[in-house]
Amino acid sequence: MVDEPMEEGEGSFGKVFLVRKKTGPDAGQLYAMKVLKKASLKVRDRVRTKMERDILVEVNHPFIVKLHYAFQTEGKLYLILDFLRGGDVFTRLSKEVLFTEEDVKFYLAELALALDHLHRLGIVYRDLKPENILLDEIGHIKLTDFGLSKESVDQEKKAYSFCGTVEYMAPEVVNRRGHSQSADWWSYGVLMFEMLTGTLPFQGKDRNETMNMILKAKLGMPQFLSAEAQSLLRMLFKRNPANRLGSEGVEEIKRHLFFCKY
Repeated sequence: MVDEPMEEGEGSFGKVFLVRKKTGPDAGQLYAMKVLKKASLKVRDRVRTKMERDILVEVNHPFIVKLHYAFQTEGKLYLILDFLRGGDVFTRLSKEVLFTEEDVKFYLAELALALDHLHRLGIVYRDLKPENILLDEIGHIKLTDFGLSKESVDQEKKAYSFCGTVEYMAPEVVNRRGHSQSADWWSYGVLMFEMLTGTLPFQGKDRNETMNMILKAKLGMPQFLSAEAQSLLRMLFKRNPANRLGSEGVEEIKRHLFFCKY
């Protein structure tokens, strides 16, 4: 199927290679190939890998990475995904430190549509962070890495797993009282804050302090942000998920002045 692969990086549960299709109508096409060794996968990781594959088969959205092929050998699992030439938001943010509000507005608008697509399918993403947002050659986003996502979640049937990157976790994930799609909108706020300021809104000297800050600390709002940006952040950082912007759907996000003002 592929020419000699060139190793490109690490995913959540395996290595990722840049490969080229050798035959068929898409011969010559570049893809990202995620390879997972069955022997090194714990039971939990096997479940997550199956979840990722199932979700990628189900979703179809311009701002979510596409699964083109999935197959396995006796010892390995393979996922063949879109190859994105623009790298990821984490790398860009590392170079630029912070983004302009116009750039952030662009990324967040596309990301909101991707999250809405997942939420409408009953999926909560649970791992929103700059590393998981890829960029194509002209700068559009694609959300990737669904190993921590959860299907069949709603207000009546919540998820309870403590998972994700702690700095991006919503309070209801930290305190393990049950979470739904609203948790993604808190993480969306963390991402927005980080892109606008170059720092994280809640970050302690260790994991426990960070979790305590997420649950209790007052948000330090940088005054150089526009009034519209500050307003959106405050509405995303509601600790009660029922009061959080986005809890009633993406239209709440889209109507906010941050996206409407030109």
